[in-house]
Formats: sequence, structure tokens, C-alpha cells
Amino acid sequence: MALVKATLTELDQKFEEEKSGGQKVEVQFNPETLKVTFANAIVQPQGGDQSSGNSGRQFVGAGTTKLALTLWFDVTAMEKDPVDDVRRLTSKVVYFMTPQKSDADPKKLSPPGVQFQWGSFLFKGVVEGLDESLEYFSPDGKPLRASMTLTLSQQKILETKFDGDGQVGQRPFKAAKQNESLQKMAAKQGKDDWQSIAAANGIEDPLRMAAGSLVDLNISASVGIGGSFDTSVGAAFGTTAPSTGVAVAAPTGGGLNASLGGAASASLSLG
Repeated sequence: MALVKATLTELDQKFEEEKSGGQKVEVQFNPETLKVTFANAIVQPQGGDQSSGNSGRQFVGAGTTKLALTLWFDVTAMEKDPVDDVRRLTSKVVYFMTPQKSDADPKKLSPPGVQFQWGSFLFKGVVEGLDESLEYFSPDGKPLRASMTLTLSQQKILETKFDGDGQVGQRPFKAAKQNESLQKMAAKQGKDDWQSIAAANGIEDPLRMAAGSLVDLNISASVGIGGSFDTSVGAAFGTTAPSTGVAVAAPTGGGLNASLGGAASASLSLG
């Protein structure tokens, strides 16, 4: 399964549809975390009883929902169409901070509407704030790496919506016993394709299963395996598991490590 990349898409000023010919940016590294903040505007009524505490407060306005996230950019990690300056990438995000003429009143300016989407996670609003940090410079002084912290806001409390009842069917996991290999576990179930079962479960060393490890013996993956396992040195079973979280590190120095999580199961929409 291909990794889903987060995107920033320009919307019309009603935050309803994608703007024709508008900006669309696919992030280089998915954010590590998404922070959603809900806030209501509550004020103390003037002339009221100040000693009444909470009972004297009054709700005002529709509230605000904010999304905070950090994006990483690294030109040294680009395999396709590499560039010499990371600002060539980050300028596409800065665009969402650039004021435009308002559709309602051309004499006034407003930032473009933007939609952040990562899998089923959806947020529509405007970029309220942006903080860019440039680092890892080339010998001629060009920045090669950058982090951008964005805050998006929408002037309403966004409702989280789900499709279906969210129930996940139980998988028939089997627990490995002490010194039990995956081949032996599969044989007990009448299965001889233990290599593909190991691949599907993401097991790196099927000959040395940790006691209590849970394995789904009913799933398998198509793998081509040559040679044999060396039980004297514990050779690793080199396959990649289909997982919901993949950590990817940039190939250059500086310790860039962006966690690429699977798509969230909920979505935030304007209702």
C-alpha cells in the first residue's frame, strides 16, 4: 500500500470548493503530530454579579477551531526534480499567508482559504500563523533544510464525523510460546507458507519468536525468498510489514526524523 501524503489545497473564500487554478502542495514529509484546539469565546457580563462565578458568565460567538502542525523540507532528500534551495519548496506554503482581494469586498484583503488533508483527516480554514526555521546550509550559504510550523483556524467549532459504526473485526491472533518458531506455529495450524505469514505480520526473525508475540496466521503476503535462514547467527527476515506507522529518516546528517503515521480514522469537516 502506497504511503498517503498530506496536502495543502487552496479553497475559494467560502471554504467550500477547491479554487480553480489555485495552489496545491503535497508535503515532503508527513507531520509527526496534529494538534486540534477548540475554544469558545466566554466573557463576564458587564454590570453583572462578579461574585456569581461561572453562573455569571455568558457565551458569546460561535467559537474557534485551530489546527497546529509542523512540516519538514529537505532538498538533499529529494529523489525527483531536486532543487538547490529549500525556500523554493517552502515558498509554496508561504503563499497561503499572502493576502488576496476579498470576493465580498475587493477593497479589502483576506488570506486564501486552505484545506489540509491527510487521508481521512480534513481541516478547512485559513493560515493564521507560520513560523519557518532554515538550517543546514550549503557552502555557498543556501539553506537546504527547513521546518515550518503552521496554525490554521476556522471561526466555528468543527464537528468530527465518522463513517459507519467504527467496529473492527477481531483478528485470530496466536501467542508464541517460549523458544517457538513461526514455522512451528504455522505447522500446528496446518500451514506451510510461514515465510509469507512472517512478511504479512512484519516479523523480522521468524526463527526466534519472542514469547507472547501475537501472530495472525490467517494472513499472508506474496514474497520471494531465496537461500536459507542461518540459525547460528539469526539472519533477519528482510521484509517490510504493512503497517499504520512508518518512520522515515532523511539520508543526510542533522537528525531529521519525521514520523509518517497512517491516515487518521476521523475527519473534521465544516458540516
